[in-house]
Amino acid sequence: MSFTLHGLAVSQGIAIGHVHLVSHALLEVNHYHVAPRYLDDELARLDEALATVQGELIGLKAITTSGQAHSEVGAFVDLQLMMLADPMLVDAARQLVTERRCNAEWALVQQMEHLVEQFRQIEDPYLRERQADVVQVVERLVKVLLGHPGHLPPRRRDGLGSIVVAHDLSPADTIGFRDHNIAGFVTDVGGPTSHTAIVARSLKIPAVVGLHHVRDLLEDDELIIVDGTRGVIIVAPDEQIVEEYRLRRSELEIERSKLNRLRDTRAATLDGEEVNLLANIEGPKDLPAVKSANADGIGLYRTEFLFIGRDTLPDEEEQYEAYRAVVKALPGKPVTIRTFDVGADKALNGAQAREEPNPALGLRAVRYSLAEPKMFKTQLRALLRASAHGRLQIMVPMLAHAQEVDQCLTLLEKAKAELRAEKIKFDEGIRIGGMIEVPAAALSLGMFIRRLAFLSIGTNDLIQYTLAIDRSDEAVAHLYDPLHPAVLKLIAGTISSGARFGLPVSVCGEMAGDPLYTELLLGMGLRNFSMHPGSILEIKQQVLRADLGELAPRVQRILKMDEPARIREAVERLTA
Repeated sequence: MSFTLHGLAVSQGIAIGHVHLVSHALLEVNHYHVAPRYLDDELARLDEALATVQGELIGLKAITTSGQAHSEVGAFVDLQLMMLADPMLVDAARQLVTERRCNAEWALVQQMEHLVEQFRQIEDPYLRERQADVVQVVERLVKVLLGHPGHLPPRRRDGLGSIVVAHDLSPADTIGFRDHNIAGFVTDVGGPTSHTAIVARSLKIPAVVGLHHVRDLLEDDELIIVDGTRGVIIVAPDEQIVEEYRLRRSELEIERSKLNRLRDTRAATLDGEEVNLLANIEGPKDLPAVKSANADGIGLYRTEFLFIGRDTLPDEEEQYEAYRAVVKALPGKPVTIRTFDVGADKALNGAQAREEPNPALGLRAVRYSLAEPKMFKTQLRALLRASAHGRLQIMVPMLAHAQEVDQCLTLLEKAKAELRAEKIKFDEGIRIGGMIEVPAAALSLGMFIRRLAFLSIGTNDLIQYTLAIDRSDEAVAHLYDPLHPAVLKLIAGTISSGARFGLPVSVCGEMAGDPLYTELLLGMGLRNFSMHPGSILEIKQQVLRADLGELAPRVQRILKMDEPARIREAVERLTA
């Protein structure tokens, strides 16, 4: 009997294939005592498992550097290798084995639970979901300790691929499946920033996540259809439905091939208004994707990925090299680098983790930077040095107060003075901008316009704070609405204020890379979009079809509406 399941659409496309169930190790391992005379053997068993998993990950890393897997996958493998080397994981487990005379599996799981709890305090949804890396690293170690090998899907003779159905998937899993005709991914858990979502998008494999107990509803080898555009799973479809989706898939593939022809076309509307399409990146490893899409520059370089998942902070030289590599790789193009958007709750150093009653409203982003001026100035020096190699500009996250901007500018001037005294070159005219992510900032733009050279709207946080919604909390995620009238008024107000005072404004949140919102944002006056590199060509297509003379008055009418259902209908008609 055919039936339909609904989840979160995180990677577009249509997949038709057979279910391949991947078992999920719940890590409910037995706890037993080890006799003192066998403790050395138990520690040796843990060390052997560590060496095995490190070897596996290094092998996977070699695949990513050889170009057989996307660079984003390599970044995740690097993060898991760092976690294996972090004393807070394996060394702490080793200490538990010695002190409590317990088995290695149990010690690893106990330490994993401690670290996961620290990650749960993180406000940023992308970084919070990195707790999955801890779980997956420990899973790999426990599987080796228990002697449980992995299980790859069989080769299909009917020409259809396998749909991997799992509780969750790690980047290493996705690489392991790379030569086995994987058509799609389906998982119980996850969201737009989960591993499965990010890797599936980068590999252009359809994926639907957040289906809760999907593994319990499907059987191995069962035929299913994955609609990664609508977030729908069709189980046991009849031949008529299969044919319908085959046709739809062919149409999508034709559209995708057409998009590649737009790579070198300048993004401009039908009435000649040029639009900048920029990329969001985490580091130099994302440069191939940026160049593949021929992005107009970098609109958001998230520097916190240099800081997270390590026991020691990156020094000035390491940061300088990471920033310089990106700037030099994009000569003549702007590279906007955001100062680290982390907080004390994000456990940059595990030994210094601090708990906060509400991390989302606590010491994070610019607040944390100003609370740690030495660390912040080190980053500013590295950024200034890298600015000598191209068009680098600095962006400060989560501003809400004028004094925050003033303090940042004061620290920047101190860093400049130090470099001048040391006769180190930098761009004296470097531009400093700020992120509008807090409603208070969007409602009091004057104080930022007077102090800054550009603004960038972080729609993810702006929506979250405006609606008081934690979008990663499944109980309220359905209330997270980019088209809420209050959200639209804040975005439109920021764009129009920037235009009025001649200050460039960009959008670098998820809305910028979603074609549903392209015409809406263009009609508001937005001319700078920053997004995942994989979304650039699709957004460019939307821009090329847009007529601003027609769009602007229609969008102004939408901004006067206050019924969400009417707003959504009107926005959907913009793209029709």
